[in-house]
Amino acid sequence: MRSLNRFAAAVAAIDAANVADPTSVTVRGAVRPLALVHGELAAEWVAVLAPDVDPLVLLAARAHHLRRWELPRSQYAAGKAGYLKWKRDQRQRHARDVGELLAEVGYTAKEIEQVQAMVLRQGSGGQLVEDAACLVFIETQLAAVATQLDHDHLIEVIRKTAKKMSPAALAAVALIPLGEAEQSLLAAALA
Repeated sequence: MRSLNRFAAAVAAIDAANVADPTSVTVRGAVRPLALVHGELAAEWVAVLAPDVDPLVLLAARAHHLRRWELPRSQYAAGKAGYLKWKRDQRQRHARDVGELLAEVGYTAKEIEQVQAMVLRQGSGGQLVEDAACLVFIETQLAAVATQLDHDHLIEVIRKTAKKMSPAALAAVALIPLGEAEQSLLAAALA
């Protein structure tokens, strides 16, 4: 399978898996499955931050929340330790699952390992995937999270998110169309 065809087949496989997400989100005026939107937007953000990026990074970004709904947060203990274990287990699942999809469309073991490392936020391209995931969070979930957390906790969440981001990703936040409330929160947290 030619490289372009493999890439298109991989994107189609990732999107086909993510379209089954029962959770919907309204982003850019459309209601769509959350995991599908997260994958699409993450790949878009990677392309904005690094226009000539290796297509493997785009695949890792697209798969960074692959079938995320299948392992609910509610299956883990409340609090920070439970959250961190859930997040780690999710990344491992995403990496395993994308590896299976990529193998089915003809990617080599080495290519699969590279994508899996990036999904785990490791290796070359791992920071780009992290940046994209953070930008997607800000664009798609910040407003909702703002209604669920008290102000001080929310400011801390934003600060922790910002610490994970590169300077280029932090600058790209200005490209996200946010409401006044979200802009105010970001300004307070990043001051």
